[in-house]
Amino acid sequence: MAITAFVIDDSAVVRKHLTETLTAGGIQVLGSAADPVFAMPKLQSHWPDVIVLDVEMPRMDGISFLKKLMAEHPTPVVMCSTLTEKGCQTTMQALEAGAVSFVTKPKMGLKDFLEDRTNGLVEAVKAASKANMRAIPPAARTLAAGKAPAGASPMATMPTPARVSTGAMSETTDRVIAVGISTGGVQSIEVVLRQLDRTCPGMLVVQHMPAAFTASFAARLNSVCNIEVLEAKDGDRVINGRVLIAPGGKHMQLKRSGAQYVVEVKDGPLINHHRPSCDVLFRSVAACAGRNAVGIIMTGMGDDGARGLKEMRDAGAYTAAQDEASCVVFGMPAVAIKMGAADDIVPLNDIAHWMRHATSRPLR
Repeated sequence: MAITAFVIDDSAVVRKHLTETLTAGGIQVLGSAADPVFAMPKLQSHWPDVIVLDVEMPRMDGISFLKKLMAEHPTPVVMCSTLTEKGCQTTMQALEAGAVSFVTKPKMGLKDFLEDRTNGLVEAVKAASKANMRAIPPAARTLAAGKAPAGASPMATMPTPARVSTGAMSETTDRVIAVGISTGGVQSIEVVLRQLDRTCPGMLVVQHMPAAFTASFAARLNSVCNIEVLEAKDGDRVINGRVLIAPGGKHMQLKRSGAQYVVEVKDGPLINHHRPSCDVLFRSVAACAGRNAVGIIMTGMGDDGARGLKEMRDAGAYTAAQDEASCVVFGMPAVAIKMGAADDIVPLNDIAHWMRHATSRPLR
């Protein structure tokens, strides 16, 4: 049975092209509307599997509609918005409110994007149709976690080292946590990071996300978590209480400088259709940290990270995969589990506890 979709966008041209793209990809488009107010009567008559939603529209904006939708009729939503600074922040709010995924509409070259059948929309809608909406964590929280006290010592950023070591030491004082995550990850990683404090070992996160979004993503997490969350820069130190998120459009790898860990951020080809790639991160952690690391693969579509997590486990690291019940999309963790890459299978709400336990266990 064909996947069904509904398109909400204030541009008639955009609605036309998105409908044609989805139809060509084997997805049945039940209808379209210029804004959520026009959409509601049409949706009520025949509810789709997935809604493709613009952000800034007349009468009711996409965020307000999304919150109403998630409260009254949870439905997989793929955001399709233009990459502007304001739009970037708004799209991040949409993902935090429960949108499953997004496709970026360029401000320049929009016509070429709309006419490109490989623009990622079909794949995003197909992935969203498999989303477990019951696993979407609550978006609204009345109180943000407190930040570190004013005047606390800033964590310095180490300049790019002139020389780094590539092999893993048998034992180091510092541990490293590596996380790979994709579809459904915006809400899920926040659940984990809010439970951690500044004694947490340094963490590296690859979240599949375009370049314009990772800075806002990191800033948002930094504002609501007790730990420091940064978009990674080449040469940043991996230290306790700090989370480094791979910049969109760049690969992030772990390197060793003496007994210290740093990250390398660089260009490179798409790996498993992604840049950044979870496999790139995990394989570098296996090589540079070995059994001094722990790794976890979380909600996401596809298989990126499964092989790299297996390499981490083979190198002596403790590893885990998020369980099916709490995953928005049980793709990446399912492949990792099938490959024998995970020591443990952990629900979302227990991942932070698992990290604390795994990083305090004796090296194996």
